Amino acid sequence: MSQTVRTRPAASARPLSAAYDTALLDLDGVVYAGGNAITHAVESLGTARAGGMHLAYVTNNALRTPDAVAAHLTELGIPALASDVVTSAQAVARLISEQVPAGSRVLVVGGEGLRVALRERGLMPVESAEDDPVAVVQGYGGPELPWGRFAEACYAIARGARWFASNTDLTIPGGRGIAPGNGAAVEVVRIATGAEPQVAGKPLPPMHRETILRTGARRPLVVGDRLDTDIEGAFNGEVDSLLVLTGVTDGARLLAAPPHQRPAYVDADLRGLLTGQPEITPAGPGFRCGGWTATAGEERLDLTGDGDPLDALRALCAAAWTAAGEGSCRLDGGKALARLGL
Repeated sequence: MSQTVRTRPAASARPLSAAYDTALLDLDGVVYAGGNAITHAVESLGTARAGGMHLAYVTNNALRTPDAVAAHLTELGIPALASDVVTSAQAVARLISEQVPAGSRVLVVGGEGLRVALRERGLMPVESAEDDPVAVVQGYGGPELPWGRFAEACYAIARGARWFASNTDLTIPGGRGIAPGNGAAVEVVRIATGAEPQVAGKPLPPMHRETILRTGARRPLVVGDRLDTDIEGAFNGEVDSLLVLTGVTDGARLLAAPPHQRPAYVDADLRGLLTGQPEITPAGPGFRCGGWTATAGEERLDLTGDGDPLDALRALCAAAWTAAGEGSCRLDGGKALARLGL
């Protein structure tokens, strides 16, 4: 894909909720963590919705059904319908349905979200390799997923079944910290079989296609906390993205982001939907945002000034990404980030 290399976060004179028609919101680490709403999420989404922005919830977590996700959001104070939710289970079910006959048996290694999505596509979920499945689909099954499910997947794949995965996120954020995600479970089957799955979830095109088909978004903004799924998925879909710092991405990872993982906008949390985004301008050998100036030296990133720490981070992004060009910034930004508490 030929795209202009982003060397600084973008500016927006208008609130993002007015500049884009649809927010494609990741859930874990953006809207909630460990089942509880993240600070400012409920109020921010309510204000964006009241202003006319369509909200869609797009998740790589294939465990729950859209009905269950919508009910959970509504309980948190974020009114949602099942039709507002797009999951990697839906994306992978469509991908499978395009490659196998209607009514085919598919071995499920995961939760109810996968089973419901398969039935929606006219496929039959089964539980054992002895059921002669033509395909295996693997998605996040929660912390209690039995080890024997991986064995069933391996048996079926060894007999010729096609292998699909809803997503390959190695980790998933929770209330107690970072836990193994579906990608870690996929690695178990990969190691045992030597096979490679077809993957549907973010950042790959099947998930973006599923999202656009279901939402009808014309000018979407992807909102996420992960560079390697949310932001890279937006890049692959050639749409803008907002990174919020409420999940797994910290300042150091952001500064080192390669071009396909650099967000258009950066903000602390979902309040960023309700505001414009400041301009970042060249300032001598560096870049200025708000009251801060960031420069790239031979070995490290330097920061001077004061003001909003987010403006400092944006200026540091400009310095780091410009210095890195089409690669990843290797300059030491530790001192500058420590000053900001990021």
